[in-house]
Amino acid sequence: MKPHFLFSHFSKTVAQVTGKPSTFLVALAVIVLWAVTGPLFHYSDTWQLVINTSTTIITFLMVFLIQNTQNRDTEALQLKLDELIRAVTTANNDMLDIEDLDQEGLDKIRDTYLKLAREGRLPAHPLEAG
Repeated sequence: MKPHFLFSHFSKTVAQVTGKPSTFLVALAVIVLWAVTGPLFHYSDTWQLVINTSTTIITFLMVFLIQNTQNRDTEALQLKLDELIRAVTTANNDMLDIEDLDQEGLDKIRDTYLKLAREGRLPAHPLEAG
């Protein structure tokens, strides 16, 4: 298997497991256990360092796993939207690759669609303005 496939599979699995309420409860229990042991260790620097180091390492690694999952989900969503645009005959096929535009290009397209939205809200006939 390719390494990127293994990482994607791993990150998807971790994202599914860590997103469950039971995982949150386990993490909460670890924090409570750590807090309860404070008096036992006299709230020492080492006692504090254990939780600080642990949470920092976990957070650092989770950033990459979450980003991988989010990138994959975003790409899948983009492909689905591209297929819908392609399949609808009246759709503007120029929209298929707008995610590759720079911010200026996106702003121009957004302005065009905002103008169309404003025009769509205008009454079609002067008597309807009433």
